[in-house]
Amino acid sequence: MIILGISAFYHDSAVCLIKDGEILYAAQEERFSRKKHDDRFPVLALKNAYEFTGIKPEQVDFVVFYEKTFLKFDRLFSTYSHFAPKGLHSFLKAVPVWFKQKLFIKQVIFEQTKCEKIYFVKHHESHAASAFFPSPFKEAAIITVDGVGEWDTTTIGKGSGNRMDIRKTIHFPHSLGLLYSAFTYFNGFKVNSGEYKLMGLAPYGEPRYVQTIYDNLIDVKEDGSYRLNLDYFNYHTGLTMTNTKFNALFGAERRKPETPIRQLDMDMAASIQWVLEDIMEKMAGYARKETGCENLVLAGGVALNCVVNGKLLRKQIFKNIWIQPASGDAGGALGAALYGWYCHLDNPRDGGFSPDEKTGKYSDLQKGSFLGPSYSEQTIRAFLEDNNIKYKVLPDGELPEKIAELMDNEKVIGLFSGRMEYGPRALGHRSIIGDARSEKMQKIMNIKIKFRESFRPFAPSVLEEEAGNFFDWHHPSPYMLLVYDVREDKRTTLSDQEKDKIGLDKLDNIRSVIPAITHVDYSARIHTVNKEVNPFYYNIIRAFFNRTSCPVIINTSFNVRGEPIVNTPAEAYKVFKNTDMDYLLLENYLIEKQDEERQHIDYEWIKTFPLD
Repeated sequence: MIILGISAFYHDSAVCLIKDGEILYAAQEERFSRKKHDDRFPVLALKNAYEFTGIKPEQVDFVVFYEKTFLKFDRLFSTYSHFAPKGLHSFLKAVPVWFKQKLFIKQVIFEQTKCEKIYFVKHHESHAASAFFPSPFKEAAIITVDGVGEWDTTTIGKGSGNRMDIRKTIHFPHSLGLLYSAFTYFNGFKVNSGEYKLMGLAPYGEPRYVQTIYDNLIDVKEDGSYRLNLDYFNYHTGLTMTNTKFNALFGAERRKPETPIRQLDMDMAASIQWVLEDIMEKMAGYARKETGCENLVLAGGVALNCVVNGKLLRKQIFKNIWIQPASGDAGGALGAALYGWYCHLDNPRDGGFSPDEKTGKYSDLQKGSFLGPSYSEQTIRAFLEDNNIKYKVLPDGELPEKIAELMDNEKVIGLFSGRMEYGPRALGHRSIIGDARSEKMQKIMNIKIKFRESFRPFAPSVLEEEAGNFFDWHHPSPYMLLVYDVREDKRTTLSDQEKDKIGLDKLDNIRSVIPAITHVDYSARIHTVNKEVNPFYYNIIRAFFNRTSCPVIINTSFNVRGEPIVNTPAEAYKVFKNTDMDYLLLENYLIEKQDEERQHIDYEWIKTFPLD
């Protein structure tokens, strides 16, 4: 039984193929189209899915789309009717798109897939299925939080076996995700892509506006349910997220994108982050009591807020937490396909639910999220030779030590190996890596390689078994979706002058023995690396540990600002050539940047991409 899952037409469209319940392939369209957050029907990703898996279109038994289109149109029409005549402009702008394409999605899917059996699943059911069914838990509480699906913005339920029971929902226009996006918008970042920047900016500010938010913008109950004061927002009736009343509340206009960040922006980021954490904690407490489960699974765009996830884990409301690595709309393709297998076909979900007898650890069905395409060594060699690119072949036995040696010498290396990651995080297969001990590496990578805002922190990859020796909590974080604090004994002592710094001046302080990945509040969005799940990457970090006694390295996604993570060897080489990266590793082929090449780096090519 082969099922194709599809998400499309909002942002981050994607495809997923499963066979008899096993995830064979999943990837976002943006990786092939090179348009970040591409929302179009995933034609290129679907083509690659067939090519990579060897499955033919006629072998697909049925297609599942990740939301119910007519329910979504009902929300659009009902919202306008309720608030009319406000919102007429945005309504008239949206209607042509619906009548041209979105109301005829079934026809579009048939034209692209030639499959006559097409089913539709509610948006939040897709999110819930993506969180629960790949998880290692036989039973778990489920929380999904995002901007909006059809009507739902928040759901709480319980998964058991092959069934999910949604017990509580909150409906549009009341949305925790859209509240956070409103602050993202006001602070000058792009909605649906800049929320993680707001999260990264929060530690630079003070939560001065928490009470202002509670007094004016949102009413929250002890069970985590909430209602927004819509007088301050414009997303439900207009083409912007906030309005002039919102501006007046905070005494300023929206920051224009790519202009200097204000102290106000930092304080607002800190405040809305505090509020989000508080509401999610209340919500989790309710879910624990309502379901009686000791395990929690999360999905929806808000589940990508790893600071919230880390604090939920530390509170120990639940014993175990598992987060779908593609929590946003891309993950809807996976959730839709799995919903079809388990809920529509009523297939049993068995095995893998008990901790391993030796290790006590759970293993999920996500396969490390390495679910995209890979490229053979023959393909890579042909690319290098056709383009007269000099390379050195590293035997498997020598490769980890060589890469570790380069990092120890403060070199920056692009890694391209194995299957591409599904979801927004690079997990060692399409990553740029460096020495976390380096005091200058954070600025070098941000300014000369990633070409992005200097305030944004880098994530550490750490050997799973060593994580507890450097960070204050030891719960696996295989998908870089949990934030831990650097342990006290790994921190450095700041002078009084350093402690008194405010805002972005905090960046200059050296806070720990691994300063390149230590955020200004001593936190780190950690990626724990397991030997069985990711042996290639594990062996590199292990060699670095053996050499330096440090099991932590920098890991950032292999891309530059405004571009998706690289997919092909050619894309990886283009980023390598046009940045100040020192080495590129394509499987076992190592390419070194020559000094004369640095003089010809096309920095202007990078600067054409917007920071968002």
